[in-house]
Amino acid sequence: MKTEIVSVKGRQIWDSRGRPTVEAEVTLAGGAIGRGLAPAGASRGAHEAIDLRDGGHRFGGMGVDRAVAAVNGELAKALTGLDAADQDGADRVIVDLDGTANKARLGANATVALSMAVLNAAAAAEGLPLWRYLSQGARVRVPLPEIQIFGGGAHAGRRTDVQDFMVMVPHADTVRKALEVTADVYRAAGALMEETGRLSGTADEGGWWPNFSSNEEALVALVQSIEKAGYRPGEDVYISLDVAANELFHEGGYRLPLDNAQLDSAAIVERVARWAREYPILSIEDPVSQDDMTGMTDATRRLGDTVQIIGDDFLVTNAGRVEIAAAQGACNAVLVKVNQAGTVSEAKRALEAARAKGWSTIVSARSGETEDVTIAHLSTGWDAGQLKVGSFARSERMAKWNELLRIEDAMGADAVFAGASAFPAAVAANLTRAKAA
Repeated sequence: MKTEIVSVKGRQIWDSRGRPTVEAEVTLAGGAIGRGLAPAGASRGAHEAIDLRDGGHRFGGMGVDRAVAAVNGELAKALTGLDAADQDGADRVIVDLDGTANKARLGANATVALSMAVLNAAAAAEGLPLWRYLSQGARVRVPLPEIQIFGGGAHAGRRTDVQDFMVMVPHADTVRKALEVTADVYRAAGALMEETGRLSGTADEGGWWPNFSSNEEALVALVQSIEKAGYRPGEDVYISLDVAANELFHEGGYRLPLDNAQLDSAAIVERVARWAREYPILSIEDPVSQDDMTGMTDATRRLGDTVQIIGDDFLVTNAGRVEIAAAQGACNAVLVKVNQAGTVSEAKRALEAARAKGWSTIVSARSGETEDVTIAHLSTGWDAGQLKVGSFARSERMAKWNELLRIEDAMGADAVFAGASAFPAAVAANLTRAKAA
């Protein structure tokens, strides 16, 4: 059997922040090889799978010797002889072997690297690009990019309270055009920051790291950047926010130091709702903290017909949490991070649970990334509709965007760009009406 796993190898490599991470390599009987490289997040939900780190002084406690040993030891022994074409089966073995709810024993950095390596090996054995292997002959869309222009929160020394100020180009005809428009906005934003003396460098994900006096000033600057680039805010280019409110939650309330504000759940929802009224905001991620069901339900009720309300820390790529949130009327979109779940199969189940509820789905990178382009293929092959990678700078980010261009080119005349169709039905319909007007 050409897809039988005959060898598993783990090694330490480095992520985009210069921290150790895990790479897994799987070799099959037919000679095919697959690799998976584990990313790492800075803002993390309490309910997500966790990495295994060595602690101590070496690498500031961030070493991964134990996680690599898990790949080369227990996991290698358990997976050798299995069929890589049975992704669910391989992932069940990984999950059962770890035996914890959050991958704490073997480490999500070990399990996700190995799970992705198995997947890539199986696709290689069939001689197919991963997106085509995943799509199983179905026609799938090239995903709509969600791209950071200004970085804040845990990704940029908390220069702004809001973590990501991003743009989306839903009316583009191709991913190539969407990326070209984004490149114009990114350059214009950098020039604007330099002209106004607010530029301090770049954040973890490559977005500009500016000096703003308030969170709303960043929104104003983003609108100005879109206009400076020659585009119309709310027509050609829309704004997407990752509030990452879990990082703001402290002692029962939300602290926004930049705005000198202490808000309760209702007040932060009202603030975000006001921003959505006054600025061309199309998508908002984690407007409240991971356990604030009342706040998320309120935000979805108030904004869900016109704005994509995404659960990240709130849902942590968990199908069960998606089901609970949907029953309460909270969220209309899920962010899918494979390492947040710990295996490819678990991440796919979260995506499928959201899709069954009529939600939109966004495959996402992490702030600590690698050159691995697997998520570009997952977002396409799973027909997720959207891909969030970070900014339009830094090679670990551009590798994913460039891979989308290759995928679109490979599709040729059959290529379909997700565009506005990537959003929940009500939001997509509103976008279509706005374009027609």
